[in-house]
Amino acid sequence: MPYPEGFLKNRSTYEPGKYAVITTEGRVFNVIPGIEGCALSILASPKLGANFVQIVGTVSTEGKTTMPYGRAEGVESFLFVMDGEGTLNAEVDGRTETLTAGGYVYAPPGKGVSFASAGDAPVTILLYKQRFVPHPDPAVKTPWFVTGSIRDIAEQRYDSMDNVFVRDLLPTDQAFDMNFHTLAFLPGGCHPFVETHVQEHGMYIYQGEGLYLLDEKWLPVESGDFIWIAPFCKQACYGIGRERMEYIYSKDCHRDEAI
Repeated sequence: MPYPEGFLKNRSTYEPGKYAVITTEGRVFNVIPGIEGCALSILASPKLGANFVQIVGTVSTEGKTTMPYGRAEGVESFLFVMDGEGTLNAEVDGRTETLTAGGYVYAPPGKGVSFASAGDAPVTILLYKQRFVPHPDPAVKTPWFVTGSIRDIAEQRYDSMDNVFVRDLLPTDQAFDMNFHTLAFLPGGCHPFVETHVQEHGMYIYQGEGLYLLDEKWLPVESGDFIWIAPFCKQACYGIGRERMEYIYSKDCHRDEAI
């Protein structure tokens, strides 16, 4: 890397037990066993305080897994292609799907997800895994393989607001203990109220910029930023700038709390 001009800078911030904003500057690439030809950064793990692991980075034209990512008993995983001109072939439990920008696959507990570039162009991906919490009712079936693309999912108005839009990527079925959503704000759009809830979030902004309330601070955020929000941390967002702000985020759901 070239020598820096001026003072070293980094917008990243971390409040243990509350939130973290991890920006593109300062990230390092991590070696992930079973993944080759990729430049990936681990952005969230239990070391941060999160109950999941989230990784983002680039899959080169030779990028691939040599063993399924997240394949462990009781672990569910998710792969999302954020952008890029290339094609990714993803496999879950013997089923192969061809993904381009906006495409995703969910691997049920114990299955893991494999992928390989088709060799046409690089893509940017998000990888996610967490430990599955079974439903207490044995009559509720276990989660199943899911694939799709946000390009094929109609956006819905968020809390009846005309300038905020949401998509559900996974079924809203109690078999699933988590979901992924996209949330988009037109310039000037915002959450209808400051949220405080038990759900934990891991979110990645892939378009636009905004102001995000985390605990007691309003922080500027932009495309490429990752945000971790702990349970019960106050949160809200305004979309600012000249284009819509959009991010993908995880949310735990459909389960009671242990005691």
